[in-house]
Amino acid sequence: MKLAGHPFQVNKEGHLVIGGLDTVGLAKKYGTPLYVYDVSIIRENCRAFVNTFKELGVSAQVAYASKAFSSIAILQVMKQEGLSIDVVSEGELYTALKADFPTEKIHLHGNNKSIDELTLAIENNIGCIVIDNFYEIELLNRLLDEHDKNMNVLLRVTPGIQSKTHQYIMTGNEDSKFGFNLANGQAEKAFTQLDNHDRIHFKGLHCHIGSQIFETDSFTKAAEILFDELAKWHSVYNYTPEVLNFGGGFGIRYTKEDSPLPLAQYVDELVLTVKKHISHLQFPMPEIWIEPGRSIVGNAGITLYTIGSTKEIPGVRNYIAVDGGMTDNLRPALYQAKYEGVIANRADQPNTTEVSVAGKCCESGDMLIWDLPLPEVNNGDILAVFSTGAYGYSMANNYNRFSKAAVVFVENGQDKLIIKRETYDDIIRNDLSYE
Repeated sequence: MKLAGHPFQVNKEGHLVIGGLDTVGLAKKYGTPLYVYDVSIIRENCRAFVNTFKELGVSAQVAYASKAFSSIAILQVMKQEGLSIDVVSEGELYTALKADFPTEKIHLHGNNKSIDELTLAIENNIGCIVIDNFYEIELLNRLLDEHDKNMNVLLRVTPGIQSKTHQYIMTGNEDSKFGFNLANGQAEKAFTQLDNHDRIHFKGLHCHIGSQIFETDSFTKAAEILFDELAKWHSVYNYTPEVLNFGGGFGIRYTKEDSPLPLAQYVDELVLTVKKHISHLQFPMPEIWIEPGRSIVGNAGITLYTIGSTKEIPGVRNYIAVDGGMTDNLRPALYQAKYEGVIANRADQPNTTEVSVAGKCCESGDMLIWDLPLPEVNNGDILAVFSTGAYGYSMANNYNRFSKAAVVFVENGQDKLIIKRETYDDIIRNDLSYE
């Protein structure tokens, strides 16, 4: 039986199934909390982007935004699917190198890149650095001279788009910590420093307007603003871009309130917009880059919890508590993010009650889901929360000294542990005695 609203099944025992495996069995085998990913869904999402560009005959790079979920195993899957990746820290870059990811397909982001981060990127000849500020231009120039190396770069610009998303994940507006402002001339000033540079090969522009965006209007408007600037640069400096990177931010379904578009549709409309503008300006077609993260891994992942205590406040609310919380999913506390879930061991039963799901951290704000319809809940039931594949493990933390959960990949009826559960010895590993 297909589960309504989510890409998973319910077996004849009434248990939730992911990747051909019973989630109750996975919880028993690996313990809870437990992140579980259906790798076949990840591959399907990758191919939706890659194949659409191929079908449209457009040269492109689909770069997985590894901040959504970074591990050696997930980067190996991205390598298998032919994707590039974007990294935003030395740790993410180090992980990519340990995964033996092709360095020419690695793009480095960040609004405050350190000397160590840039040096690691330069020494490993990565494919591109996305420059974010004037300080970085000076720093990169110095480091390239010191290492006698050259580097491809894109210039990150803020097009002034107020995307329809949470203010914390809106990045393309004028008042942003990211990128060079187009409206006040900062982007053009940066361009003049990079154009015809001896060591820095300026390939084009990058913009990212935010995350969890459902409509294409914002991307279309951003493209229009970029081409207005490029038309000016072409007229004044005879410049035409080799690459245009439109970032990511494509939305996914968390709850029934969300209505994401098919992934291919984002690509279709983006390519249509670019082709319209280059035809008008008589530019050669640039290579198009995008950076999906959440839309690749988000709906492929679930988190399994064991239900412990319950609390009834007559006339107010019924609480259930699970053995995880804001330590394995910070988004509800940080963004007021909403999720759906089911009782994994009784996924076929009708909902008869409404509960709010509390985590076990010593914080009133540690609430995973408010007012979730469920069947009657029992101690020891397994709660499955959907669409936790992005920004779950990557934001996991050790608040209250809870250990980070394990991560399991499932594909074609096979399960594989890809990140071990932390032990308490792992938590105190860097502690030093004062005695």
